Amino acid sequence: MPLQTYLRILWRRGWIMLLLAGLTAAAAFGFSVIKERTAPVYKSRISILVQPARTDFGQAQAAKTLLRSYVAWMDSNYRAADVIDTLKLDMTPEQLRSDVTIASDDSRLVIEIDVKQPNGDRANDIARTWADLFIQWRDEENQKVLRTDRIDAQKIDDPKYELDEPNTRINTLAGAILGLLVGVGIIFVLEYMEAGVIRTAEDVGRGLNLPLLGAIPPSESGLS
Repeated sequence: MPLQTYLRILWRRGWIMLLLAGLTAAAAFGFSVIKERTAPVYKSRISILVQPARTDFGQAQAAKTLLRSYVAWMDSNYRAADVIDTLKLDMTPEQLRSDVTIASDDSRLVIEIDVKQPNGDRANDIARTWADLFIQWRDEENQKVLRTDRIDAQKIDDPKYELDEPNTRINTLAGAILGLLVGVGIIFVLEYMEAGVIRTAEDVGRGLNLPLLGAIPPSESGLS
């Protein structure tokens, strides 16, 4: 179809797209506001710097290799159980681990702990305690080796939580886009259903792909 046809369709039925986009965006916004008040999820993050005692290339490469081992040590039911005992949490290690993500950044020699909880302060406490357990373990391990072979760990900053779910802005935008797509689908269905209906002289020309030469005017008396 030529561009003019699409423009004509949008001019006639574009309001359907706009109406549905507005309705779905409003629904998504309302859902996000309700969830934020009733069941929010907060995420807390803490970063741990892993620092070798020597700055030579070999020690730095060894620290990078050990980062994955450190993450494996931290991301276990044993560590989760220690955190639960320390904070007196009412959950199992498996439940706690499902809310925690531990990853390493080799380029910065950093381990990051992300904790998601419905309570932001508790998320901070879990992240901080998890980091403290790792730092305490590294201090104990360092006592067994020479000072020049030690790999220290320290917190870069205190954990801070922020709202993770729901993301009202993204949900509202996604709702508007969904409404637009549904509106486009409805418009195409309506156009398909009315493709064979002739209402005006222009419809005759478009349907037959022939120029319109003339038309019979309606009778003034209303009789054919």
